[in-house]
Amino acid sequence: MDTAAKATELLRLHHAPDILQLANVWDAVSAKVVAELPGTTALATASHSIAAAYGYEDGEHIPAATMIEAVGRIAAVTVLPVTADLERGYGSPGETIRKAVGVGIVGANIEDQMLPLPEAVARMKLAADAGAAEGIDFVLNARTDAFLRGAGREPREILEAAVERGRAYLEVGADCIFVPGKLDEPTVTALVAGIGRGLVSVMGVPGSLAPAKLQELGVARISYGPWMQRVSLTAMADAATALMNNGALPEGTRMLN
Repeated sequence: MDTAAKATELLRLHHAPDILQLANVWDAVSAKVVAELPGTTALATASHSIAAAYGYEDGEHIPAATMIEAVGRIAAVTVLPVTADLERGYGSPGETIRKAVGVGIVGANIEDQMLPLPEAVARMKLAADAGAAEGIDFVLNARTDAFLRGAGREPREILEAAVERGRAYLEVGADCIFVPGKLDEPTVTALVAGIGRGLVSVMGVPGSLAPAKLQELGVARISYGPWMQRVSLTAMADAATALMNNGALPEGTRMLN
């Protein structure tokens, strides 16, 4: 598929009856491994994981050019659609998305970091307009950090803020609203009711609702952010610890690289 066809396919996957599951990747080899698994229909990058792989802290400490180069390498090793986590947009959401499309990316997360609502809406509009200007069905997964930054606020206020922001981002061209956090069933139900069935994206964390339950509740998409890299690094740390204690490499280790 060319870039335009990949974008159209990614958009279709967001509207399909089955929930879109995205096991986040951070480099070419992790992308190839996940892309070749049965059932994988698209890939998503994790900005936290890419930053960590390059030696940077999360939070736009990695240079924008390095991030674009990294996601481009991921897009180059697969025929599947790739959506990229582009944090706040590295100073210019529109320009960053334009550059991302140039290296084969067909969707993106952009964070609001709970900026004042008018400012956050303006940034999401820049992102949505930039994707549309590239002439493809670019999928903007607009992220609200209402729950991640909700410490000290009443649960009702956090939920209302997430719904208000989600609706506002949809109005300026977002395709899906990403609400990361450890969300229970009543909260997910309320988010879907407030934002719209098939329009909510969540992050899977330890203890999250199962994908089948999220699908039943009307969630469109689930991704796993930095947790896929953490799973991989945990396995590596455990194996290295065993080796340093007179152990052996784990049986069944596959040659995936």
